[in-house]
Amino acid sequence: MTLFFKPTFLELQMPSLMPNLFKRLPLASLLCLALGCGVIEESEAAAPPKAEIKTNLGSFVIELYPDKAPKTVANFIQYVDEGFYAGTTFHRVIPNFMVQGGGHLANLDRKPTRAPIEIESRNGLKNDAGWVAMARTSSPNSASSQFFINVVNNDGLNHPNPDGHGYTVFGKVVSGMDVVEKIRKSPTGSSGGMRDVPTTAIVIESAKMLKP
Repeated sequence: MTLFFKPTFLELQMPSLMPNLFKRLPLASLLCLALGCGVIEESEAAAPPKAEIKTNLGSFVIELYPDKAPKTVANFIQYVDEGFYAGTTFHRVIPNFMVQGGGHLANLDRKPTRAPIEIESRNGLKNDAGWVAMARTSSPNSASSQFFINVVNNDGLNHPNPDGHGYTVFGKVVSGMDVVEKIRKSPTGSSGGMRDVPTTAIVIESAKMLKP
């Protein structure tokens, strides 16, 4: 027995609809139809890399933005992968400003670093609370290993402030801000000719890149 299906209205109209349909489709869509392009879901896009920083007060995770600060992120990841940060401390803590670490040992000796990198402060990222930036000297291209976490919105550090150059923001704490808060609240004093040094060392025990 042969079965016959009555065509629907849409099927009957398809020959006349197709020219108008193709006229409305952009060229890229037509090429995809012809070549069989796959649909790229937003969720399939590469996620930003993340680094976990483990301290003696707990751990936090920094999400990195290589699209905004490629040289800075590559530099930071290299230090992480080399195990450089293990044993360094948060040696400078200013409660209403920022917490800084990644360069000095518990005895405040400075750990030798690679050559400094070029500043990338004109990337649109802001020194807002929870965002991470590179520490530097008065020279704009002097950042190496040390970084700081803003604990308030520091508009005065955004390019071109405070000296015409600003400070390069390259990441954001996406989990563990409670640990950053513990660091911020740590008692400080003067030691080794430095001010704002925690009276009890806040040590980075390890730093590692997280798998996507």
